[in-house]
Amino acid sequence: MKLTYDPRHNIAYIRLHPKAAQVKTVRISDELNVDLDTDGKVYGIELLNANVQLTKEDGGQLVMLNEATGEQTKVKLPLS
Repeated sequence: MKLTYDPRHNIAYIRLHPKAAQVKTVRISDELNVDLDTDGKVYGIELLNANVQLTKEDGGQLVMLNEATGEQTKVKLPLS
């Protein structure tokens, strides 16, 4: 998984799989698109107006939480 952010366009992208030859983009809302590969698997998630969406909670940090153990890792997101 890879999270990228383009501050010029204020877009974040969460890529879940290696590069797909073809994807179909499904618009979920004004601020969310989902890319599906030809098998219907989610390839990636695009967040528009990303700096607002990614800083609403947890102060602009990516929090990875293991639900089974409660262990968490926090990473500050570079959203400038």
